[in-house]
Amino acid sequence: MTPVELARTVLHAVRCAVDDGALSVVVPPRVVVGPPGAGGCGDYATNVALQLARPAGQPPLRVAALLRPYLVREAGVTGVAITGPGFLNISLDRAVTSAALVRRILDEGPGYGRTDALAGQVFVLRVPYEVRAEVLADVLARMVGSQGGRVEIAHGGGVNLRPVPAPEDPAPLGPDAARWAMLHPAPHDRPRITADHLVQRESNPLFRIRYAHARTRAVARNAADLGFHAATRPETHPAAADAGTPDVPGTPGTPDLVALLADHPRVLASAGGLPHPDALAAPSRLSRHLLALADATLAHLPAVLPRGDEKPSAAHRSRLALAEAAGTVLAGGLSLLGIDAPDHL
Repeated sequence: MTPVELARTVLHAVRCAVDDGALSVVVPPRVVVGPPGAGGCGDYATNVALQLARPAGQPPLRVAALLRPYLVREAGVTGVAITGPGFLNISLDRAVTSAALVRRILDEGPGYGRTDALAGQVFVLRVPYEVRAEVLADVLARMVGSQGGRVEIAHGGGVNLRPVPAPEDPAPLGPDAARWAMLHPAPHDRPRITADHLVQRESNPLFRIRYAHARTRAVARNAADLGFHAATRPETHPAAADAGTPDVPGTPGTPDLVALLADHPRVLASAGGLPHPDALAAPSRLSRHLLALADATLAHLPAVLPRGDEKPSAAHRSRLALAEAAGTVLAGGLSLLGIDAPDHL
């Protein structure tokens, strides 16, 4: 279950509480779901009880207590704890949600995370005649387009997108490295136009992302040579079961990998508030997200294939499906940045 899907689940719980007369409020159009804060627990947390306390005329803790039983009975939710002034901390059934997430990604392919949430909306970006501003506007248009909206790019008038300019011509880096050099830093940070972006080693963030993608393609080819393919139904790996971890996670980095894959739609949607400064930072947010996803993917890959005389198992097939899903999201994210994702490096 992605944060976007969980937000809809929370809204459904609120609507049920209102329909049952347990809560007297107008159901809000949206709620915020994110990682638990300090003192929190579970997989995600929401401040919906604090949001509804004033219109309900009740303390946030009371609203949270009213909503808790409605959330607990939602599909995929295994537990809800109340912390702090009234935060609802939600634990999910990872065996079910991880498998469903992988299936969804593999079914949707590079379109995973795309919605029509901004359908019919047009955003105007006025940019100076400067290469970094042009590239940033292009990626913002791609991200907004992934949510069904449209961006019109204009010059002159009141500029509303003015990133710190590139200190020199990035063209010698080549199209991919040049775009990365201008997109990875936040708009208010000065980009580095150096040959470091061309180095083929782990110190280069762009290389790590493209290498992680290429490795997911390589393990799929290697698995086919060994006679097995990806499977997306929930399985329990014996080693993982001993640790109390459902599904094939039990490999280093896997829980982070699943969470990052689930968070991808939210990252894409973060460009939907143009021309607000937070939305203007969406391309750099996407680049950082892809880097974190690449690192988690690389931590997951060593356990995907059988070793020595080990035979391919259900766990290997599920791990392979997760790796292929990660590769799909990495390729889709790089595409939105206008950067190529080669299958071989």
